[in-house]
Amino acid sequence: MSEALVSFLVQQLGSILFQQVEQNVRLVVNVKKEVINLTLNLETIQDVLADAERRQVKEANVRRWLNNLKEVSFEIDDVVDEWRYEILKQQIEKQGENAIIPKKKVCFSIPMHCLCNSQVNQIIFRRDIAVRIKELNEKLALIHEQRKFYNFHRNETEIEQPARLKSFSIVDKSGTFGRDYEMNKLVSQLVSENSEERKKPLVISIVGLGGIGKTTLAQLAYNDDMVKDCFHTRIWVCVSEPFVQIAVAKAILESLKVVVPNSDELETYVQHISNSIEGRKFLLVLDDVWDSDHRKWEPFLTTLLCGASGSRILVTTRIAQVASAMGTTSGNTIRLQELSEETCQSLFYHIAFFDGERKESEKFKDIGNKIVKRCKGLPLAAKTLGSLMRYKNTIEQWVDVLNSKIWEIQEVEQQVFQPLLLSYYDLEPLSKRCLLYCATFPKDYEIYKDKLIELWMSQDYLEVKEGNKERKIVGQRCFENLVMRSFFQDFTEDWMGNIFRCKMHDIVHDFVQYLTKDECFSMVVKGGNERMELPGDEIRHLSLMFAPEGPFPVSFLNCKSLRTLTCFESKLACIGVELISQLKSLRSLNLSKKSIIEVPKEIGGLIHLRYLDLSDNDKLKELPDSLCDLYNLQTLRLVECSQLVKLPDEEAMRKLTKLKHLYVYGCFRLKLKGIRGLTGLQELDEFHINGYKGADNEGTSKLEDLKDLHQLEGSLSISHLGSVEDASQAVAACLGEKRLSRLGLYFACSVCGGSYRQEGRGHIDMEVLNGLQPHRDLELLVIRNCGASILLPNWILSLHKLKRLVLAEFGNCELLSGPLGKLPSLESLVFYSMDKVKKFGVELLLGVDDDGSSSLFPKLKTLKVGYMEEWEEWEGDFQNNNIIIMPCLSSLEILYCPKLGTLPDFLRNTPLQTVDISSSPILTDIVRDKTSEQWAKISHAPHIKIR
Repeated sequence: MSEALVSFLVQQLGSILFQQVEQNVRLVVNVKKEVINLTLNLETIQDVLADAERRQVKEANVRRWLNNLKEVSFEIDDVVDEWRYEILKQQIEKQGENAIIPKKKVCFSIPMHCLCNSQVNQIIFRRDIAVRIKELNEKLALIHEQRKFYNFHRNETEIEQPARLKSFSIVDKSGTFGRDYEMNKLVSQLVSENSEERKKPLVISIVGLGGIGKTTLAQLAYNDDMVKDCFHTRIWVCVSEPFVQIAVAKAILESLKVVVPNSDELETYVQHISNSIEGRKFLLVLDDVWDSDHRKWEPFLTTLLCGASGSRILVTTRIAQVASAMGTTSGNTIRLQELSEETCQSLFYHIAFFDGERKESEKFKDIGNKIVKRCKGLPLAAKTLGSLMRYKNTIEQWVDVLNSKIWEIQEVEQQVFQPLLLSYYDLEPLSKRCLLYCATFPKDYEIYKDKLIELWMSQDYLEVKEGNKERKIVGQRCFENLVMRSFFQDFTEDWMGNIFRCKMHDIVHDFVQYLTKDECFSMVVKGGNERMELPGDEIRHLSLMFAPEGPFPVSFLNCKSLRTLTCFESKLACIGVELISQLKSLRSLNLSKKSIIEVPKEIGGLIHLRYLDLSDNDKLKELPDSLCDLYNLQTLRLVECSQLVKLPDEEAMRKLTKLKHLYVYGCFRLKLKGIRGLTGLQELDEFHINGYKGADNEGTSKLEDLKDLHQLEGSLSISHLGSVEDASQAVAACLGEKRLSRLGLYFACSVCGGSYRQEGRGHIDMEVLNGLQPHRDLELLVIRNCGASILLPNWILSLHKLKRLVLAEFGNCELLSGPLGKLPSLESLVFYSMDKVKKFGVELLLGVDDDGSSSLFPKLKTLKVGYMEEWEEWEGDFQNNNIIIMPCLSSLEILYCPKLGTLPDFLRNTPLQTVDISSSPILTDIVRDKTSEQWAKISHAPHIKIR
């Protein structure tokens, strides 16, 4: 961490001197000299930090030296940031003055009594900065001198950059090695029944140390086909630490897809669970259980008695006492042992050699076998080391890993941290600090990639030297690097196959907490009115868990240097002025899912703040204008603040020159008039036109407010397009100048759906749609609730990269017309709820003309058609036999099309894999006849569901 922080500070100090000259900000005498000396000292220390960080693991005196350096570095960072804030503040204030009065020269030599208050404050601030920099330079000079006593080696080589993997599939395969016996035994215990089976559910436990593969084995069994067929209901709950009864009960209900009650009484949740599983044969997996107090589990075990005979509870735990407390007998306990050396080698080489793709793999095996012995049979260790070694291409590099002193550590839990340390120290400084920040999340927390990258940005981890390279791109590459190195797992992908969510293995989480134990702290709030205190002033990142409704239960008097405050599963009702006054160094503040009613005006005093999350505060109605004094703010999240009415006024919003990400999904009452001044905005998830139905339209947002937001990218949804009366506003939005990859055009509200009246709007809706021509790089397009009788806008063929198209609720459309078949990259097509459509015609749907096209829908893989109540006929025949239709189609879904009775002939020639036809009685009856012509058109698909 110190290595990364010092590297960052050296860069920032050089940048600040340049800004001081560029912005003509005068400082007191000798400050420039002090800053230059500060930079030189940091650069000299930086040269030995790689060696120091390695040695600190075993040498306590080196660790103390690094901690002292880290504390001074944080102080330097705060001073530099305040300096930059002052430069930015002066720049913004000058812009405001220039907009009102002509620019005048200011004389800096006039007496103090002739200066205005702001000028006096600036002079005092500059003197204060000078004094603080001088004091910090003296502290750093002492640390610089002390380094000589440790004989550190200078850094001679740069950290290598790993090559980009072809895919992430290796992550999913690696858990299956060497567990066939345990897997067969577990599945047998889950599905077998006998006449003597007890009335209460059988409890089976998987016990083993961290990283041994308990969760992986449970996942394999949970998804086994025999297990799926055996149980009516399957429930998966990550318990982890701390064990909170209501939280576990909520998780069970969520897995059952039951509405979770709003209550603080466990009995309420238990009763809902009982009602949901009564008489049903269920499998409940309780993953990663730590608490062995039987009294805490008794309400759950009693409730689960109402399930049907044959129900099972599967527990994974590191602690044998937990299995006993849950009622597991020795015969139903599976104790996972370490992998055999041979199996461990297979797993290691499977990853290290890209599953045998390296031709020269044989020459590494002698050294590799010695490295594998250090894994002690732990699958996670073998997997982590395999990920490390795939980027080592020489014998010398493999020998260096084998001889590393990190292997000599004895204190690290279960000896599994050694291979993790090897992978950690092999990371570049940027990736190191990004990984360690993940210690701020609880165990088993679902980490959203974009949020994580924005949090890294809030801590200034992603600063780069290279020109205009975007920090978010750097963050994306850093995330991918950590994925490749197996620090993340349990990935969830979006429709394009990109990871957007993941988790961190619990042993990896323990590891990053081990490395940040003096810097990151998680506090579980105990009941009562007594305020808790943090353990010391070294804490920089605090996670507050399970705080009850009311004021903040923590005193920050001895920890004013906090940089991150995140509250998980808490119900705090206010942001106190005291909190703000004590936490001036905050970079990230997450108060989402709380009961906050008001944001105090004093929040403008958090001048370092980059990330503010107020999402899911459904009582919050407005934000203070002082929020716009947060000149450093980069990310503002207001998702699902359903009562929020307006942003600060437009002039105040213009001061947020660094705001890059604004999220307002679900804020359907919000007026976004002030958004037009946010010209640096890169992410805006939703834009509501004219605000909430029934609200006054004064100061509401218009399409033209998007005009100057030229840097918008990513995803954008525009709602209430049906309220636009002049199509010129659509043109004024200039969507074609914004490099969006995903665009939703909703003529009603994107949240409440089809409340928009389409009658009489057909012509104007199509003009508006034509005026909203997006950038040609668009990849996903959703159009919903349009009143036009024509299906497609005139710009559709310009979207050569469009991969997914969703067209829904065109209430006036009678014909599916347009040249969709000519879109060269289209992979997924959805038609939904078009009440007047009766026929899919060849010449209409496919847009056939005389241009000699030989292939229509050349890349289409998925076609979904749903809720087309009048759809009767689907033609697909051509007189020209040379035309190929949907040559890549693999999935066809038809849902609630009650009048449809035919399928097109061209389906015979498609590579269909799955067909799902439901709630379409005429077609269903025909297709169920295996001798029918319609069945013959789809019978080659291996997976067919007729419901």
